[in-house]
Amino acid sequence: MSEPIGLFGGTFDPVHYGHLRTAFELWQTLRLAQVRFLPTANPPHREATLAPAELRLQMVRAAVAGQSGFVVDDREMRRSGISYSVDTLLDLRGEYPDRSLCLLLGMDAFLGLPNWHRWQQIFELAHVVVAHRPGWKAPITGPLGEVMVDRGTGSVRDLHQSRAGRVYVQAVTQLEISSTDLRQLIYSGRDLRYLVPDAVRELIVTTGCYAQHQPEAQR
Repeated sequence: MSEPIGLFGGTFDPVHYGHLRTAFELWQTLRLAQVRFLPTANPPHREATLAPAELRLQMVRAAVAGQSGFVVDDREMRRSGISYSVDTLLDLRGEYPDRSLCLLLGMDAFLGLPNWHRWQQIFELAHVVVAHRPGWKAPITGPLGEVMVDRGTGSVRDLHQSRAGRVYVQAVTQLEISSTDLRQLIYSGRDLRYLVPDAVRELIVTTGCYAQHQPEAQR
C-alpha cells in the first residue's frame, strides 16, 4: 500500500500558521504522501464564512505554494449544498479505493464528531488522526470513548497497513492562533504580519475582505 493521504479540511477564514504548522508536523511524523487541504464552501457546524469561497481558496493556495507534500483540493468549493465530510470522503474513496486516507482533526473537532452527518460512516472510509491540543484529553466515556477503545492505536504503522478504521492521536506544536482572533486584530487596525504567510496577508490587505464585516461598535 502506498503512503497515506492526509485530508485537512476547514473554512480557513483565513488560513494561518497554526493550520500550516499542524499540517506540516503531521505530514512529517505520520510519513504521509501528501496533506490535501480541502477548504469548506458551506460548513454545517459553523457560522457563515466572511471571506468569499473563491478568496479563501486563493489564500490557501498562496499559503501552501512551494511546500512539498501540500496540495489544495477544491472539490468542496465546486459541490453545491452543505459541505459534509462524509460526502468528500466518499468521493475520495472512489478515486483511491485501496489507499489509506487519514482525516486530520483537531481535538476540539474530534470531540464534536458525534454531531457530524453520518459520523460513524467516516471510519469505514478513513482513519481519523487527532492533533492533540494542550488542555484537552481523549474521551474515555460515551460514544467517542467506545470509539477509542475499539479503534484507537498508538502505531503509525497501522495507518499505513490498512486503508481506514483507526483513531490515532498525535501531539503537535500548538500555535495559539485562531481565525476568529485574527479577524478581531484586523477590526482593531492591527497587522497580521508573522501570524499568516506574507502572501495571505497581502490578499487580506488588498481585498479588504474582512474590514467590510467589521462590527459597528469597532468602526
